[in-house]
Amino acid sequence: MNSGFDMIYSSAQDWRRAAQKRVLFFGMSGLGKTHISNMLRASGDWFHYSIDYRIGTRYMGEYIADNAKAQAMKVPFLRDLLMSDSIYIGSNISFTNLTPVSTYLGKPGNSDLGGLPIAEYTRRQAQFRASEINALNDTGYFIERAQDLYGYPHFICDTGGSICEWVNPDDQNDAVLKSLASHTLMVWIKGSEDHTAELIRRFDRAPKPMAYQPAFLERVWTEYLTLKDIGPDDVNPDDFIRWTYAQALAHRQPLYERMSKWGVTVTADEVAQVTTPDQFDDLIATALEREAS
Repeated sequence: MNSGFDMIYSSAQDWRRAAQKRVLFFGMSGLGKTHISNMLRASGDWFHYSIDYRIGTRYMGEYIADNAKAQAMKVPFLRDLLMSDSIYIGSNISFTNLTPVSTYLGKPGNSDLGGLPIAEYTRRQAQFRASEINALNDTGYFIERAQDLYGYPHFICDTGGSICEWVNPDDQNDAVLKSLASHTLMVWIKGSEDHTAELIRRFDRAPKPMAYQPAFLERVWTEYLTLKDIGPDDVNPDDFIRWTYAQALAHRQPLYERMSKWGVTVTADEVAQVTTPDQFDDLIATALEREAS
């Protein structure tokens, strides 16, 4: 239940009548946030604001480019070209390719296996945290921009899975959540145990860098070193993030659930059935009706 948190749409009827619909999706990565956002954007009436894209282009673009340049400077041929401004190095981030962000975040451990020293890894984690909070706080600005500059009547905000790491859902004055809820209807995409198991299997096949709450990262890093009886420089980066992933999902699930008090909840199975804007309208209306009951 919503437990008294105000929402910008008070009922299903209020939602259906709204001339400007504004929605924000949150939840585990891989449950349909981007699928729905892409479908709505393709309809022509919805502005798609991707938090991860904003992070990579506005707030971490320079970090990412400088890191690539630092690697290129180690190669004499490329160094000479860079120093003479003969070549340009930048990231090619798009809504469908956010790899430069995750590559920059990296994984901690043995440098021979592509790992980062834990101090550098945590520094980049802090950069990402600040960047994501800034991007989330830009939501209101982009709602105005979408309408005033481009004329889009509707707005969808597609957040990253780590949103829950930086907010306090139990604090009605949490600055980030209060701002988001004042501008959008917050919608949690809730996955089942089967969805979680599939996400873990998928991650095990292709482990990718993630952002973690500092206290959680410190705990799992210490536990891993103790369990494996190894030093920080001996950690296999992929093994560590595989070992951490299921714990990270378990850590995030109750945070998402507490965040759901700020809005409404839909299931991943319901989202998977949505293929048109009209069906999306029905999905949100149903969620609001459930909330009211």
